Amino acid sequence: MLYEYLTEKYKPNEPIFVSDISLPVSDVNLRQMFKVLCDSGKIKRFETGIYYLPKQSRLQGGVPLEAETVARYKYISRNGSIEGYYSGYTFANQLGVTTQVPYVIEIVSNNASSKVREIKLQGLRVILRKARVSVSEENYRVLQFLDFLKDADMYIEISKEAFYERIRKYVKDEQIKKVDIDTYIKDYPDRIFRYIYEMGLYDAFA
Repeated sequence: MLYEYLTEKYKPNEPIFVSDISLPVSDVNLRQMFKVLCDSGKIKRFETGIYYLPKQSRLQGGVPLEAETVARYKYISRNGSIEGYYSGYTFANQLGVTTQVPYVIEIVSNNASSKVREIKLQGLRVILRKARVSVSEENYRVLQFLDFLKDADMYIEISKEAFYERIRKYVKDEQIKKVDIDTYIKDYPDRIFRYIYEMGLYDAFA
């Protein structure tokens, strides 16, 4: 019963959190069912409470589940719901405004239990911060953007003109709206107003 349920709901190498499983069995029986499947090789264990269906490969043992994938599913996007976003140098690298490859992943999430803490997932370091405002599909882009602007000076490795141009392009591509900025900016430091003015972003907002 459990294996059929998992193969219908999950893709290979997609994290399976035991706490997400909804079946008419007790927690004790559910854990035992996972152990049986794991012992048989039908599923694999990433760490306590996290499993996955192994992806087929010619490599012995298959393709392992990456820790970064687990972090993304656990703290950013889970069960089709957006609950967090990348921040800090991780997001700055994604934007292309810094060449530094971050050695830790920085995430802001509804699922963080404290203001800031460091966790490890099989050696991957994750700096996890609690969201100032509850993150959702509707607002994560603007919250991620405001969070980035909060420390924008830290990430400038290119000319200011090129930096500003990339930020303006991001604003237009993601269709960030002035009304959304006005809604959430009160929850962030006042210096963000200065960045918005210096970059001439008001003309770029949708």
